[in-house]
Amino acid sequence: MEELRSNKTLGERKIIELIFKQLEQMPQMPVPFGDDVSAYPLGKDKLAILKTDMLVGKTDVPPGMSLWQASRKAVIINISDFAAKGVKPLVLLASLGLPENLTLAEITEIGKGLNAGAREYGAFIVGGDTNEASDLIISLSLFGIAEKSKMMLRSGARVGDLVAVTGFFGKTAAGLKILLEGIKIENKIRNILIDSVMAPHARLKEGLALSETDAVTASIDSSDGLAWSLYEIARSSEVGFLIKQLPVAEEVKNFAEHIGMDPLELALYGGEEYELVITVKPELMDVAEEAVAKVGGKLIVIGKVISEKAVYLEAKGRRYTVEPKGWEHFKSNNV
Repeated sequence: MEELRSNKTLGERKIIELIFKQLEQMPQMPVPFGDDVSAYPLGKDKLAILKTDMLVGKTDVPPGMSLWQASRKAVIINISDFAAKGVKPLVLLASLGLPENLTLAEITEIGKGLNAGAREYGAFIVGGDTNEASDLIISLSLFGIAEKSKMMLRSGARVGDLVAVTGFFGKTAAGLKILLEGIKIENKIRNILIDSVMAPHARLKEGLALSETDAVTASIDSSDGLAWSLYEIARSSEVGFLIKQLPVAEEVKNFAEHIGMDPLELALYGGEEYELVITVKPELMDVAEEAVAKVGGKLIVIGKVISEKAVYLEAKGRRYTVEPKGWEHFKSNNV
């Protein structure tokens, strides 16, 4: 009965796995299937880096998000994966599926949002395609060039490495709850949480700086949630993690107390936060921290890589097993 399962039952990751099985693999792929980007060799030391991701109105545009914000966000979700690999984005192609009832002003707003997102990170949109669709679709393809030796993949984490992130977690999950469930909370906290949803930022400066250090052994962005990001590195590197300090945003702690929810749930299993999750050679942690500080960012050490292939969290005097879950299209059990 396997062939009768629907995509809602399968989930996004199983669907991708099934598609990959039908594809003939390019010999000596520089970046394997399943990492954040794809690549093609340009001579001995250079790689052409490719990324595509799409935003769909129904699943990716929450209530209150403008078309300008949505189209900018479509750029950010692509740039963030380049940030995780330490690659500078150069140009994008934009393919748009547009509902027939969009006005001239709304289409103009989409164009302005796309341009704003691209220019914010030094890239240009150089072409694309448009078509009529029943829902808003913004599908972007991103291109850049990288030195092979500086690419930060998911597969290099080693036992004893330190785990670090570029920011605090839980704000986007909390912000989405406010938007989708109409939860009331004081304006100062509400505005910070909502802003994390409406105006995300990619950690490109941090990623580019880290790629120059030779300190990072594995890297991913946290767009599918911190827990799932850790599991993705764990699978690719055949290791596990012990997390000793979970960086939960103060606004998230206040929000969670307000609604009677565990803030760790929001910090671990939310998504679309676009922080970098990296593993670092312990002897080069100072080098990594200094590189990120020089571009105005900060690294927070949250744990270490272990040999057991599981993800654990030490909190409240106990050790918990972190579940391998996070945001996944076609699934209905997302946080």
